[in-house]
Amino acid sequence: MIHRSVEGGCLCGSVRYRVTGTSRAQSLCHCRSCRLASGAPSVAWTVFNAGDLAFTAQRPASFHSSPSVTRTFCSRCGTPLTYQHEARPDTIDVTTVTLDLAGEFAPTMEIWVQEKLAWETLNGTLPHYAGSSIGAMPLNV
Repeated sequence: MIHRSVEGGCLCGSVRYRVTGTSRAQSLCHCRSCRLASGAPSVAWTVFNAGDLAFTAQRPASFHSSPSVTRTFCSRCGTPLTYQHEARPDTIDVTTVTLDLAGEFAPTMEIWVQEKLAWETLNGTLPHYAGSSIGAMPLNV
C-alpha cells in the first residue's frame, strides 16, 4: 500500500518516528546478522528513502553490527528499529513490525535464504533470493 506518511516506534514508546513518502521495497530477511540483532528467525524490513525518516521523540541508540552497517534500537526497551548500509546511504530499512500500520507493509520477497534456519518455512508465493535482491535474480523454488 502507498502511504504519504506513516508513524512507528518501539515497544516502550520512548522512540517514535515518522516516514513520509512511499516504501521502496518490503522483504523478509533470513541472514544470521538480522536474526541475532532481533532474536528472531527472520526479520521483515520496509525500505524508505533515508531523507523521508525523522525521529519525533527520543532518538535511538546505534550499533555498528559490521564495518559498513549501522543498526539502531531503543536504548530503553531494546526494540530493533533501523538498518543502514554505507553502500546505500540514500535508503534506510525500518523494521516493519515497528510501523503503526505494519499490516499494510507485507513482504514482497524473501532474502538471504541461503542463511535460513532449516526449520523455518519459506512463503511459496514470494520470490526468494540466495542473498541480497539488489541486482540478483530470484531462485527457482
